[in-house]
Amino acid sequence: MKREIIRIDEEKCNGCGLCVPNCPEGALQIIDGKARLVSDLFCDGLGACIGHCPEGAITIEQREAGVYDERRVMDNVVRQGENTVKAHLEHLRDHGQHDYMKEAISYLVEKDLGVPEEFRGAAGVVKSAPVAGCPGCRVVDYREAGEFMEEAGESMEEVGGAPVPSELRQWPVQIMLVPPSAPYLQNADLLITADCVPFAYAGYHRDFLRGRVLLVGCPKLDDAAYYKEKLTEIFKLNDIKSITVVQMEVPCCFGLMKIVKAALAAAEAEVPVENVVIGVKGERLVTA
Repeated sequence: MKREIIRIDEEKCNGCGLCVPNCPEGALQIIDGKARLVSDLFCDGLGACIGHCPEGAITIEQREAGVYDERRVMDNVVRQGENTVKAHLEHLRDHGQHDYMKEAISYLVEKDLGVPEEFRGAAGVVKSAPVAGCPGCRVVDYREAGEFMEEAGESMEEVGGAPVPSELRQWPVQIMLVPPSAPYLQNADLLITADCVPFAYAGYHRDFLRGRVLLVGCPKLDDAAYYKEKLTEIFKLNDIKSITVVQMEVPCCFGLMKIVKAALAAAEAEVPVENVVIGVKGERLVTA
């Protein structure tokens, strides 16, 4: 994809290293006496390092570059301590990068690392995140059948006198919260569902969820651009076997399929996609 990213003029760079500590994302290193961009994935293209280069060797250009990976950046940032975490969040906030900031905050919550107080209500997503984080965001993979059945015991429903377990095999399920590197995404059959569908379609677990990894979202009420970016990362980082998109018949729901197709194109991934439409009365209308 084309995006803004830093460019280092090797002739101007004297290897002073002043840019390195001013890139908490970890995109820069001094190698062979010169500043180097070690990974496109770590460079957000916002230029925090530019003002710290006395030689004017760093500029921003637009070129083909890998998708910036906020979660991998956070792996670097948290190692540098609380002050660096705060500085990184301030950097994203001050440049209007609210989607990245939301993802960084979700990372902190998921890892039980604590969210700086002034960011606990940031961007309207982590409205009251406790300092210790939220256990509900912890990545859990229940695909081992024995573990799943043991955990699911109390959630079984009685259908025709026989216990029927939930088919959910992982957590979290919201597109906003699922990390692109979650282990359950690798070699997965994905089920990408509009969040109204399970309420409308009675056989959802049996007909759709069984054997699939679930991603849930609302293309009308959530950030469609963020969805596209998150799904692009997922498709780039994982070998997805198939995608089933299940949406409601209402017009606002059709954006979900468009987002999935756009993300596949951006990731240059070829994955078979099935689209299912559910009526507002719960009937299955279209499969394509």
